Amino acid sequence: MIRAFFAADTDAAIRLYRHLVGDQPLAAPETFAAVIAHPGTTVLGDWDGAFARAMATLHILPNMTQGGRPYALIENVVTDADHRGAGHGRRVMEAAVQAAWGTDCYKIMLLTGQTAEARGFYEALGFSADEKWGMTLRRAPLRRP
Repeated sequence: MIRAFFAADTDAAIRLYRHLVGDQPLAAPETFAAVIAHPGTTVLGDWDGAFARAMATLHILPNMTQGGRPYALIENVVTDADHRGAGHGRRVMEAAVQAAWGTDCYKIMLLTGQTAEARGFYEALGFSADEKWGMTLRRAPLRRP
């Protein structure tokens, strides 16, 4: 079942964030409530009862171009390591894409690692690096798997 995370799901979210960042620091658990309360932000998960197998954060952002149509940013896409390859990440991403199109976004952006596996996952969902380059400027150190 695909559904949004709620504040009561903080422990499940933190468990998945650990699959994403390993031992790197996370914000205090109460920060998760602020993330999901932020206007335009939804954390979607693929749930099996109370167990979240995958998640992605979707940000819908207001915009002045494109006739004022918003755009979307997808971040922190992760699947529990024991459940990878079973379609959970795909289902979360498909739900995020549908939610973005449902708010009339004119585009959806994401950044991904440079591995062929990660790139292939997003390309299979229709994402392309043909149009633009994704770039970052960091204050925090680069995360290494």
